[in-house]
Amino acid sequence: MSPLTTHLLDTSTGRPAAQLAVQLLRAQADVFEPVATATTNTDGRVPALLPPGALQAGRYHLCFATAVYFARDGRPCFYPEVTIDFEVTAPQEHHHVPLLLSPFGYSTYSGS
Repeated sequence: MSPLTTHLLDTSTGRPAAQLAVQLLRAQADVFEPVATATTNTDGRVPALLPPGALQAGRYHLCFATAVYFARDGRPCFYPEVTIDFEVTAPQEHHHVPLLLSPFGYSTYSGS
């Protein structure tokens, strides 16, 4: 199982946000370096962002390409990209970072 997963729900439709590009970056000194990229599946999930054991302690960004996602349906959006900044202090544990998304707002939390 991946030590880091995410799940996107489009709250404006009540459906999973499928085929949405996701990028994971990790802080290296004062710069965030790309670690992994993925696309959400039909259930709005990225179940294998990292291989087991690959998560390290530190600060991360999860970046979601929301403008491209909404543009496919001709919907405008206020946030062309959503970036979630979080810190991993226990890399041996599983971390789940969900995103609840709509064209004009979003919410996130530390999931299980």
